[in-house]
Amino acid sequence: MSTPSGFRRVLAVGASAAAILAFTALPSAEAATVQWAPAATATIHPGTQMFTAGAQCTANFVYSDGVTTYVGYAAHCAGTGAATDTNGCTTQSLPLGTPVTFNTGANLVSEGTQVGTGTLAYSSWLAMQQAGETNADTCAYNDLALVKVDSAYVGSVNPSVPFWGGPLAPTTQGTTLGSSVYSYGNSLLRGGIELLSPKRGVSLGDDAGGWTHTVYTVTPGIPGDSGSGFMDATGHALGVLSTVALAPLAGSNGVGDLAKELAYANSHGLSGVTLVPGTEAFSPII
Repeated sequence: MSTPSGFRRVLAVGASAAAILAFTALPSAEAATVQWAPAATATIHPGTQMFTAGAQCTANFVYSDGVTTYVGYAAHCAGTGAATDTNGCTTQSLPLGTPVTFNTGANLVSEGTQVGTGTLAYSSWLAMQQAGETNADTCAYNDLALVKVDSAYVGSVNPSVPFWGGPLAPTTQGTTLGSSVYSYGNSLLRGGIELLSPKRGVSLGDDAGGWTHTVYTVTPGIPGDSGSGFMDATGHALGVLSTVALAPLAGSNGVGDLAKELAYANSHGLSGVTLVPGTEAFSPII
């Protein structure tokens, strides 16, 4: 990505069939052994700003394989192509092991404060290219990357989404037209105004065999919100903010399906990585 946002732009969302992939529940060993930081004081959590070679994105959720703690964002956040390069099977990316920093308070005036470091541990784009993936929907919408949190900062992590609470385990049911969705973006373009970060909206329906969900929120996702997580009406993790679209509704966003993306990760380089549920209850009341 050549811009600070790491955000992709598309003209429309296509449709074709794709297989439904299963999701594995969080291992009980992880819940029993990791002591998460309190949600009120944690500095690394869903919604934290993440910087990769100057490109800023937003963390979606926290993940674990029972040993390693990861924070997710979009694979295109580490991409090296243009903002319009959306095919993860052909667009180049920074390599695994690339340093990533976690920051708070960065905006157009201030660089903010670094609160942690990590390394790129998984990229769906790199995984698809290595596997020779040819499914057009998978190439277009599989947009998940996981950053391994450096051990010195694991104690600063909490898996809860600010403002909303949650998430619960990823849904495999997709969304229906008009169903509610919830997110928390943290673009530096918002000027540090936290009231603009929580976003509530509706789904415009699923596409590409369930690989993507078109959503419309107030306010819409903007460059820098890329990678942020979406939850459905019940607080279950839905997906990862990937695109801003001009159709079917200007200002709508494309959200990659997390259950499919995580299943792909666990069959292409990772093993047993699952989403960590939030310690705070999901509360969709504004």
